[in-house]
Amino acid sequence: MEAREPSEEAPATALEAGLGMVALLVAMLVGYGWSLGFHLENAHNGLIAASFSAVGLYVVRMRPRHREGWLLVAVGAVSAVMFFGRQYGATEPPPPGASWIGWIGVWPLPLAIALSGWTFMAFPHGHMLSPRWRRAGLAMCAVAALMAMTSALWPVDYDRTGLVAPHPLAMPGSHVAAQLWGYLQPSYLLFQVLWTVAVVVRLRRGRGDEARQMRWLVYAAVMAIVLLAAGLVLFGSPVPGLLALPLIPVAAGIAIQKYRLYDIDPVINKTLVIGSLVLVVTTGYVALVVGVGALIPAGTGWLSLLATAVVAVAFEPLRRRAHILADRLVYGHRATPYEALSRLSAQLDEAPEDLLSGIAATVANAVGATEVVVWVGEEARLLPQAGWPRRPEPSEPSRLGELDRGAHRHVGPVVHQGTVRGAITLRKPAGEALTTTEVRLLADLVAQTGLVIAQQQQAQELQAAARRIVTAQDAARRRIERDLHDGAQQRLVTMGLELGSLAEQAQASGGPALAARVKELRAQLLETTADLRELARGLHPMLLTQAGLDAAVRMLADRSAIPVRLTVAIPGRLSREVEVTAYYIVSEALTNAARHSAADVVTVEVAKVVEGLRVGVSDDGCGGARQRDGSGLEGLADRVAAVGARLTIDSPVGGGTRIRTVLPCA
Repeated sequence: MEAREPSEEAPATALEAGLGMVALLVAMLVGYGWSLGFHLENAHNGLIAASFSAVGLYVVRMRPRHREGWLLVAVGAVSAVMFFGRQYGATEPPPPGASWIGWIGVWPLPLAIALSGWTFMAFPHGHMLSPRWRRAGLAMCAVAALMAMTSALWPVDYDRTGLVAPHPLAMPGSHVAAQLWGYLQPSYLLFQVLWTVAVVVRLRRGRGDEARQMRWLVYAAVMAIVLLAAGLVLFGSPVPGLLALPLIPVAAGIAIQKYRLYDIDPVINKTLVIGSLVLVVTTGYVALVVGVGALIPAGTGWLSLLATAVVAVAFEPLRRRAHILADRLVYGHRATPYEALSRLSAQLDEAPEDLLSGIAATVANAVGATEVVVWVGEEARLLPQAGWPRRPEPSEPSRLGELDRGAHRHVGPVVHQGTVRGAITLRKPAGEALTTTEVRLLADLVAQTGLVIAQQQQAQELQAAARRIVTAQDAARRRIERDLHDGAQQRLVTMGLELGSLAEQAQASGGPALAARVKELRAQLLETTADLRELARGLHPMLLTQAGLDAAVRMLADRSAIPVRLTVAIPGRLSREVEVTAYYIVSEALTNAARHSAADVVTVEVAKVVEGLRVGVSDDGCGGARQRDGSGLEGLADRVAAVGARLTIDSPVGGGTRIRTVLPCA
């Protein structure tokens, strides 16, 4: 069972009781207000009170620390008070206290609008976009407070409320208050512009889940506005728009609580398709019945039958075109089969080291998937190797038959020459399935993926073989070095000691010529021993094995015939193959610089970076170094390639030589 996040802990008993009291109070105010009669100009307050309170209380109960839930509750509670006050003050004949209770339903309106604006500006987390937006929200609340105080003291907003009961206060200065109200009233429009801009900015900046949450809110608000405009145009009444107001808090609640389960994109897609079809079909029907009827005398029944036939014939082409347009508007551009295969071919040429990630991105773009994972291995043991939009986490091996578990997952086995080499799994948005074209395109991409995986496996096998050869060569070098050190060198040292003793005996017995000859032979033997020691070091330096790459590279710099500027930053020991490869790069580069470059100084850099071990050697010599067959540079390039890296050689004539690589290492 999954552990809950701290913000989603179950509410305490005291909180449960408080939420229950708020729910009961709102229910009583709204219920009793509706019982007093129906007033169209006040109906929206009742709908806002019920919907915002219900959604906000549910969010707060499930996630007590969610600020947006508390804001929704506050909007619903204030609207409930206003709704009840206006219903009570509009009742005829006025009941007891109608003036004061109706007054409570009027003057908080600016505060309610500002509170709603703050709620929208802080959606979906309850926090403003930035301190600057917070200051703008506080300024909005300050203006709203001034408007509310003006409305509370003078009846400046009573003429449109439909209240029967008069304003309870008779404060002097009503003329000045009316002028002030005239200046302040346009602030309502500024409030709406402010929160609309804030929502649009957050929508543009949002990524992932937050963007999806914002689309829920914007979708509901746009639908409410469309229904309001349609009601005013078709029926001359705002009732459809008022009835759509609960869509906004409901959409907000879905976005806060269930955005991982219910994606908004398919909803928008279907709405665009249905809306465009209804508009086109209705327009076509009216044009045929009314337009043709005005030009050609015919019975209404025949025209209706003709219009129905035309609509029936044109419906499916219209539906397909509307669906394509909706896909473009909601999901953006999706690659055609030709574009997808061309893009994959370009990736094969340009980025061979990241082919599987490119395949995952190509598949996602081509079929509109929300997630794509590329698996590599045998049918009974598949591992995730690449994915889109993010690389999959390492996991236990899976069988091919286990990959289709989970909602909306499609599996395409990757088969090459009759053998399963991997699989491609993808998820589509909720409510979407693969079309016939997408199925064919996915099959083509899967077939190409089989070739890619087979080629990669062959390349990995070749690299592994090269690595084994290099490892065997290094082992042979170490064995020869050890044999020389423990065998031949020791015997030569012993012979040198014996010759020294023989020279002393010859000198003591009166044979100076023999003593001189023995000393000469001993000196030659010591020189041979030194040469042999240097040869052993060249085969495989003992210092590298014992003290590590740092000490071995510093030894090379000390023994270099050219001054060396050395930078070594290695946190600890690395793998043997990486240390040996780096050592030979520096050794070969210093040797070449001493023999061919005529350089004044050589710069050596060995540092651990995120990508691996960076090794660079550069000099200020004559340049012109080339990687030729049988050359030391070619051997270095082969050794570097064996560990999965690439040697870069930049040596323009007269411009020095720069050798660089990054060796992959843990």
